[in-house]
Amino acid sequence: MSHKRQLHLGLFLFSTGYHPAGWRLPEAVTDGAFDPQFLYRVAAKLEEAKFDFFFLGDRLATSVDEQYTFPSQMVRMEPFTMLSYLAAITKKIGLIVTVNTTYAEPYHVARMTASLDHLSGGRLAWNVVTGADTRAALNFSREKHWDNAKRYDYADEFVGVVKELWDTWEDDVFLRNKETGEYVDKSKVHTINHVGDQFSIAGPLNVARPPQGQIPLLSAGTSERSQELGAQFSTAIFTGEIVLEEAKKFYAGIKGKLSKYGRQPEELFIMPGLVPLVGRTEEEARAKYVELSQLLVTDFNVTSLSNRLGLDLTGYPLDGPLPDLSLSGLPIDKVKSLVGLAQRASGHEDITVRELFYYFAATARGHLLVVGDPEQVADQIEEWFVEEAADGFNICPPYMYDGLDLFVDLVVPVLQRRGLFRTEYEGSTFREHFGLSRPNNRFTNNATALQGAVH
Repeated sequence: MSHKRQLHLGLFLFSTGYHPAGWRLPEAVTDGAFDPQFLYRVAAKLEEAKFDFFFLGDRLATSVDEQYTFPSQMVRMEPFTMLSYLAAITKKIGLIVTVNTTYAEPYHVARMTASLDHLSGGRLAWNVVTGADTRAALNFSREKHWDNAKRYDYADEFVGVVKELWDTWEDDVFLRNKETGEYVDKSKVHTINHVGDQFSIAGPLNVARPPQGQIPLLSAGTSERSQELGAQFSTAIFTGEIVLEEAKKFYAGIKGKLSKYGRQPEELFIMPGLVPLVGRTEEEARAKYVELSQLLVTDFNVTSLSNRLGLDLTGYPLDGPLPDLSLSGLPIDKVKSLVGLAQRASGHEDITVRELFYYFAATARGHLLVVGDPEQVADQIEEWFVEEAADGFNICPPYMYDGLDLFVDLVVPVLQRRGLFRTEYEGSTFREHFGLSRPNNRFTNNATALQGAVH
């Protein structure tokens, strides 16, 4: 039986908001990162709105310089600790923990993820990252961050080992027979005896099989190795595409890789980041965008923006018009699309260099910023969904709490009225939110296959 394709929504938590100046608004929360009540309020809001998940990113290094560019990234709680708390105060929403494989061990990660899946009743997913911050190496007794190839060689084997460890206890292993004193059926506990290029691990895991059987995996990144990892293992891929046509190409490319891993397109969900700056009216949204822009702490260094556009903006007056885009060294269609995003956010085509700078300063981390009233924001979400540029979005509110509340209270009902987003949860686990069945245990499958061969 086929089901109508359904939009998926999650929250990518930035405690001070995704916009670098979001915390400076008079109404904004500034101290949510370590406040349990803040986390409770956000999680409750999401669950009431039937969001698929609450997502925590993570990094293993920091710098005070980030206070001007991305204060939410500067200090924050460790993901397993925070999600253990959220697991206790929520009932249905999925919980995504980020683990950097480059600075971890498979057995530890298998234990922690399986444990949290039990605590949450099967609501956990694991965002697999290999790390992009070279400073992290210095925090883990290494002289340098591994190159891309080594990180992904390590991650590929790492993920495979964790998935095996999750299966080392079969679902019906526990007898707990008080009469015989037999607690487990030892024939249903398995070692993995893994010996590979990176790891040598015997097993079994000392945690029972997770409620979901196999905890869903997520990934991000656009490199070829990252895409292959995602196509092989991931339930969802988080992307930073901001131009519709480029997003459609990425979507089709990833889905096209699945068949060689024996997977179907509906088993993998592409979820770009979206920064919705919502107003009750278009005018209100534009005014808030201008207010946020003017609160940026910046020296207006246009080097990064010039590189992105293939056009040297040095020397052009900030409040003057944009230079001739045809002077760019990049394909003109791409440049026009990028500039078009800033024009759309500003609400007019004759934007200045300053307005262009403001837009890309607000989206420096690579997620799409949209500005408008509820219908306008919903229109852009629906366009990306229908055009198969996305299966859903990782929502990054530009400021808290209102940036989230306005989206949930005003945009989500529009999406529900259009039949794009659920009005009730249909299941209680992360896998069920995405319509995925619980996989059989590989060791049970192997035993069944062996019995069939014998008979």
